[in-house]
Amino acid sequence: MRIQVSRTGGFAGIARRGEVDTSGRPDAAEWETLAEAALAAGRDGPPAGVPDGFRYRITVGDRTVHCADPRLTEAQRTLIARILREGA
Repeated sequence: MRIQVSRTGGFAGIARRGEVDTSGRPDAAEWETLAEAALAAGRDGPPAGVPDGFRYRITVGDRTVHCADPRLTEAQRTLIARILREGA
């Protein structure tokens, strides 16, 4: 499973992307469970954010959802942090 995260916005407006392919990883089930939980709470279109806040696009396979600070679920926050750290 390919998991992608794009982050836009913020004070400086610097975009970041990250991607992790879980195929063959020993922790694939953990990644996939986290990704499904993040997708479940996402929206089909970009939500209203806050000034200088980050907006995110999470894509898992062929499904894409959007979310924004400060209204991230714990699953979204964890997935985003891991993807941007490990998949950069």
